[in-house]
Amino acid sequence: MFFDKKIKVEPYNKEKQKPIIRASICNGEQVAGFRDKATGIFTEVMLIKNDKDMNYFLKKYNIELSEISKEY
Repeated sequence: MFFDKKIKVEPYNKEKQKPIIRASICNGEQVAGFRDKATGIFTEVMLIKNDKDMNYFLKKYNIELSEISKEY
C-alpha cells in the first residue's frame, strides 16, 4: 500500500492506433495491445491475467475502459 510504485504513463498515438484486448475463445487468455488503424497490424503489449493487470494497462497508457474493444 505505502510502497506502490508510480506507474509511468506512456503515450500512444490515438490517431493511428486503437487499444484492443484479444481474447481466446478456447482458454480465455487475454492479451492487451494496439492495432494500427491503417495497416491492421496488432502489436502485443502485455498478457492480462486478472483485473490488476487490466488496471495497470489502463493506467500505463492513460486509457478509459470504454475506449478498448475486445476481439475473439
